[in-house]
Order: sequence, then structure tokens, then C-alpha cells
Amino acid sequence: MIVIARILLAVAVSLGLAGASRAADPAARDRPPEEGGVKDGPFFLFADTQVSYRYQFPTVAPGVQIQRPDGSLRSREAPKQILNISHADAWAYGTNFFSLDILKSGSQFPAGTTNTQSGGPSFAEYGNTEAYGLYRGTLSLNALTGTKAFTLPGLVKEVSLAFGFDANSQNDAFGSKKRDIVGGLNFAFDVPAGFLNLSVHAYKEWNRNGFNTGPDRDQSFDTVPEFEIVYSVPLTFSGLPLTLAGFNTIVLPKGRGIGGNLGAYAFNPPRGLEFLSRTNLVLDLGKLVYDQPNKVDVFVGFQYWLNKFGNRETATFKGTEEKSFLAGIAFHIF
Repeated sequence: MIVIARILLAVAVSLGLAGASRAADPAARDRPPEEGGVKDGPFFLFADTQVSYRYQFPTVAPGVQIQRPDGSLRSREAPKQILNISHADAWAYGTNFFSLDILKSGSQFPAGTTNTQSGGPSFAEYGNTEAYGLYRGTLSLNALTGTKAFTLPGLVKEVSLAFGFDANSQNDAFGSKKRDIVGGLNFAFDVPAGFLNLSVHAYKEWNRNGFNTGPDRDQSFDTVPEFEIVYSVPLTFSGLPLTLAGFNTIVLPKGRGIGGNLGAYAFNPPRGLEFLSRTNLVLDLGKLVYDQPNKVDVFVGFQYWLNKFGNRETATFKGTEEKSFLAGIAFHIF
């Protein structure tokens, strides 16, 4: 069960600190299926809830930019402080993963609104705050069928139904209200240590653009393929309780998000391929210091985000490519 715990917790640290495919490895159910289904026992084979804090810098925001003396533009950068609560569990037929980030930006990314009497944007002197939540779940096809038909020894441990959603709210002038749903298959690969998972989803997103007018403020993007890769590798050679854990997400171009208003096309260009990658080096501090594993983790990491939220960079539109470092601490509370 400790192996199961490490897998789930590594995902929680890597993904829950932002999000991601994200749930648990099917090793939580890595045993022969019982005829006629799964026998009675504890409902949760494993459950963990953690609270964490991380500091991330520099971050960028699409369309937030600074003009250089020569007239060219560059992305404005700001730090973010992020408080996260996440929960991961495994039960007889699948897994669940939930994460909620509260992200506080520096004053370089101010709070604001476009709901003013003049109709123009209004900005505060303090940074905006965002809440971003996600859920990912899986249902094991082996467990559902009571067979091992969805295992390919040496290559794939498990194939599962995969599903979930994301939702956010942000108090800046753009006023993002992202809602998306995903559904597809999750493949858990048979690796010698740790885990490697791939989810292949259909992805549908709705959002809001406060700078648009009228009905175009509410956006509905095309349904497109999305790929989520999650991994965790124990670094046993180091002699320390270290894990390299991370995720990669790819969302294919999803259109403009608006209807047939040709006049709004200039301000709502087609979105590009979005790629988000994060890698964390996680140290189990509790195990290292007082031989109590899965209690306190510290971590450092790097995040790369190309075409942030699908926005593509041009000479007049910056803030779409993010390269940032992060560091934080996580407490497993129950």
C-alpha cells in the first residue's frame, strides 16, 4: 500500500499543485480480478488529502505587455503565490483526483473589470486573484469486466475510462470563467518503477472574454483532441526519498470561440496548439528527517507553457509563452 500511496501523492504534488491528467495509477488495483466483480472490503483502497503552498516566478498573461523604447513589445512578468488543496483516492473500480488552486498575482497583473459605466476597463492597484479547480476520474475496464482483457503484459498495465472537468474564475478585466469537460481513455504503461500514464480525451471548453461586447463575451470553443501525460520516477540511486514527477498537456487548436460576428474576428484570432509541461523534484522531508513518510514534502520545479490558453504570440500580442520556476511545501493532512 505504500507504493500505492507514493504514486497517488506524487501525482497530487505534481498535478494538484496546478492541475492535471491526472488522477492515480491503476497499481492501486494491481491484483487479479475476482470472478463476478470485486469482493467486499474497505470502500477506499487509499485516500490522501493535502494542502500546499508554492511560489512561482516569472509568470505571464496573454495580452499583458510592456512597450520597449524602440516601440517593440515584450511580455510583462509577475510572481504568483498559490495555495492548493487536493485529494486523491483509489477504490475497487477506479480513481478520483480533485485539486483547487487559489492563485494570487503580483500587482503587475492587476484586478479589474470591464463592467463599468463607460464600458471600458477599470484596473485596481493590487494583483488579481484566480480560483482554478479540476477533477479527473477513471473507471478500470478490467475491474468493470472482471477480466484482464485490457492488460498487455510488458506494455500496458491497465486501460480505463477517463473523464473530468476544469472550472475557474478570475477577477481581472478579462474576467475568465473557464469551463471544460473531458472524456476518453487512460492508458497506464507497464514501467519498472513509478508510473507513466497517457489520457486521450475529447475536450470541450467554454469561457468568457470581458473585452468582447454583447453575446461575444461568452465563448464556446470547438471540441478537439486533448492529450495528458503524467509520470513519476523514484530516484532511488540518489539514496534520498526523491521523486521526479510531472505532467504534459496538449490541446489541439480549438477555433475562435465566437460565432459569425466577422467584426469580432480581429480581436478573437484562431487559437493555436497549447502545450503545458511541469516537472517537479519532490523530496519526502518527513521520511528524510524523522522517518515518517507521506507527511511533509518540499519541491522545486520548472513550468513551460506554449500558447498559454491557446493564444498565439504576434508582434502586437505578447504574454503567451511562459517559462517559470517554482518552489513549495506540501502537508498531507489526512
